Amino acid sequence: MAREIPDFHGPHVAPPQPGHLVVAWYQPGRRALRIRVVSWTCECRPTTYELCGAAGQGFVRRTDRDKRTVHETSWTLTAAAGHTFEQILRGEAQ
Repeated sequence: MAREIPDFHGPHVAPPQPGHLVVAWYQPGRRALRIRVVSWTCECRPTTYELCGAAGQGFVRRTDRDKRTVHETSWTLTAAAGHTFEQILRGEAQ
């Protein structure tokens, strides 16, 4: 019996809302040997976001395939990084 494979697209980022928070983006550092991607946005757009965790902290990684750049937020408490990721998804931060 053949099983249907579900679609694994991530969510799309909403357009920036008026008065959105401007996120500070930094060059990635080598702070941990392993980084775990917890959540991510859909790959169909040139800019993707990933909620990451490492060494007991969290951060958001932004990859722009058109510009070939990768940036990340400051490393912080895992819950705070998750909140920032949710704000980005809703268009409340960029």
